[in-house]
Amino acid sequence: MDLLQGERWDYIAGTELRVIQSPDVFSFSIDAILLGRFVNVPIQKGRILDLCTGNGVIPLVMATRSKAEIIGVELQARLADMARRTVEANQFSGRVDIVEADIKQLPQDVRRGSFDVVTCNPPYFQTATIAERNLNPHLAIARHEIHCTLEDVIRACSECVRQKGKVALVHRPERLGDLITLMRAYRIEPKRMQLIYPKVGKEANMVLLEGIKDGRAGMNCLPPLTVYNEKGEYSTAFRAVYENSADQQQSVRKDNCDAAAK
Repeated sequence: MDLLQGERWDYIAGTELRVIQSPDVFSFSIDAILLGRFVNVPIQKGRILDLCTGNGVIPLVMATRSKAEIIGVELQARLADMARRTVEANQFSGRVDIVEADIKQLPQDVRRGSFDVVTCNPPYFQTATIAERNLNPHLAIARHEIHCTLEDVIRACSECVRQKGKVALVHRPERLGDLITLMRAYRIEPKRMQLIYPKVGKEANMVLLEGIKDGRAGMNCLPPLTVYNEKGEYSTAFRAVYENSADQQQSVRKDNCDAAAK
């Protein structure tokens, strides 16, 4: 598949999947990969929705773990086009679909209350300066709550997920209070949480949170994950997740079994 001017292929760690990226728009990072591997997904069948999907990296990661139908929703036309071409290049057409839409006005074919799992890597920051908006609108929209707030995201997740379905997000730890408050306001009970640390001695800079629609109270806090070791290299534990080693796959299967038993 031919790339457009300024585009490049990047590979998802631990896979042979490649993703179209461009320095002109927001590129995927560690947080997207971690969310795609953190969330519990149905293995054989079901429906999965990824909101604010960008260039489609989270649906691709989940497609390696599940045979379910997956839909990614992206507001920005250029990113949605990149995501569609990425899906086609990786031969996931027919199982992964990309819809260009505003999450506040989802089309009828994205039926409400019909998804087993809804994921989102939303904009992290509440405001953008005029300079940030003018410098690169693609980056500003991806990073800042310009077109959707955190409440908009969680409201959409709650509307789209079925009862007892799962909702999983990645965000900044400083917004954890808002995440839990809003999830509960929209009937999503937080059930699993993991903090991500850049290195030992530093504060966490990411949080992964999964909840269940109309679930019972009680949250499981997973062991923290540290990205870099003292040598500045990826830690063994982080590589197991990020590069999707056999040990991590076994851990994921155990999590799925534990969740199913509750």
